[in-house]
Amino acid sequence: MYQALYRKWRPKSFDDVVSQPHITAALKNQIAAGKTAHAYLFTGSRGTGKTTCARIFAKAINCLSSTDGEPCLQCDICRDAENGALPDIIEIDAASNSSVNDIRELREGVMYTPEVCRYKVYIIDEVHMLSAGAFNALLKTMEEPPPHVKFILATTEVHKVPETIISRCQHFDFNRIRSEDIISRLKFIADQERFELHDDAADMIARLSDGGMRDALSLLDRCSAYSDNITLEIVSNAAGIAGRDYLFELLESIANRDTAGAIAKIDELHGKSKDLKTLCGELLTMMRNLMLIKSTDSARELIACLPEEFERLTQIASTLTLDRIFECITLLQQSSERFARATDKRIEFEMCMVQLCSVRSSPAQRGVSNASEEEIEQLRRQINKLSAAVSSGTASVQGSAPKSATSGNAPRPQKPKKWIDPKSVTPLKEWQEILETIQKRAPGIAAYLKNSSACIEGDTFCVIVEKDFFIKKFKESNDSALLKEVVNNYYGKDFGFRLYPATSVEIKDREQPLNELLERAKSMNIEVEIKNKE
Repeated sequence: MYQALYRKWRPKSFDDVVSQPHITAALKNQIAAGKTAHAYLFTGSRGTGKTTCARIFAKAINCLSSTDGEPCLQCDICRDAENGALPDIIEIDAASNSSVNDIRELREGVMYTPEVCRYKVYIIDEVHMLSAGAFNALLKTMEEPPPHVKFILATTEVHKVPETIISRCQHFDFNRIRSEDIISRLKFIADQERFELHDDAADMIARLSDGGMRDALSLLDRCSAYSDNITLEIVSNAAGIAGRDYLFELLESIANRDTAGAIAKIDELHGKSKDLKTLCGELLTMMRNLMLIKSTDSARELIACLPEEFERLTQIASTLTLDRIFECITLLQQSSERFARATDKRIEFEMCMVQLCSVRSSPAQRGVSNASEEEIEQLRRQINKLSAAVSSGTASVQGSAPKSATSGNAPRPQKPKKWIDPKSVTPLKEWQEILETIQKRAPGIAAYLKNSSACIEGDTFCVIVEKDFFIKKFKESNDSALLKEVVNNYYGKDFGFRLYPATSVEIKDREQPLNELLERAKSMNIEVEIKNKE
């Protein structure tokens, strides 16, 4: 009977496991020294060898002729373990045995001694699928199991495993398998199976497997069904990466802001029963490829695609800015999250596509090259209009006070600034004397003024406190009244009073619209000649 390659070539000993030397060496040393733990937790992405190492470990600790922590593969225990005929090695799928009752049965079975082996080993796969009640039922047994019992938990989602379980286990994290190790293994298996695997085909399989050996062998199995001479073209057909022109057409529509063309393509794909959520994920992967092309010179090694597809991606990437690609990725991620709640997935994806085709970076990001002539001219007109009003005395700029219509040339009192730069002011030397007075009268207020400084701005006494939290406390308790009284008594003058946070780093006057327009023009790299009326 034919057996799938990933099952046929599953490693039988620790030496056969690839890309996990930090784990296999530790396990072999523990077994050889007779210092194995009562519980292990194997975590990592799919196809990295978690269940395989658990089975090898179960064989090795029970092997009758173990050498340096490796199973001999010749004794009755090893042979029965390979055939799944050992009653003392129990594999449990937590996805289908997740209830409290299932764990209660496990706890009852733990109490019985092994029938054949030295240890009874429980391998619980996908342990994160256990219910909260099942985890709680497992806790005590995991912490103090009988001496003849070993637990091995395996999961791809360790964040779903309670900390109380993790703390009772020795935790081993499996790495993704390196591409060169996958390629070497694929070539060895292809040679043993007597079919030819081309180098570029093996490289493509390794990149498509995303660090999982099982995925790589499954894809190799599909390729061998096409031909014994496995080429890059066969891999692309077996993996389904051939015939992806629709994705490139959508990318080109986004790059050209062709909303009509994008909507028409979606309508065509929807008519062919293409799953739109899957399409969204595929488009997101393509956007990730564009991002890598724009941001690194080694993108070819990171992207799993055919050579002609990479050339097409490079051409599309040349027409997009990196900022726009980022915004497109954000929109696609948001749309993917909304699919589960969407009443009509087609409308959801069409809405996303319209946004992708019309998205524009902010002026500060896109600069003058992407700002339209109409936008630039409108900004210039606004600046000149306000500057003319300033010169004629009807508006203020750069902190100057407007002229009063009723009091001639008498200047109006200048309002205290809303923000102040603590680095630009000259602290008052007498502030420490004032603080000593405050300390005597109200120690609680003095605590808020620790590491503070003060200055005088016109008729306003400014106190710069260490934290914004202190300002909030002053406002809530009305302690500023006492502080103002002490200051006024010290100087014999009635000051205005204002508190500032020390975190402000620049003077900001948000009441000056002309200043805001000038800042906006600067951010857009637009040179503006201000025309004042004389």
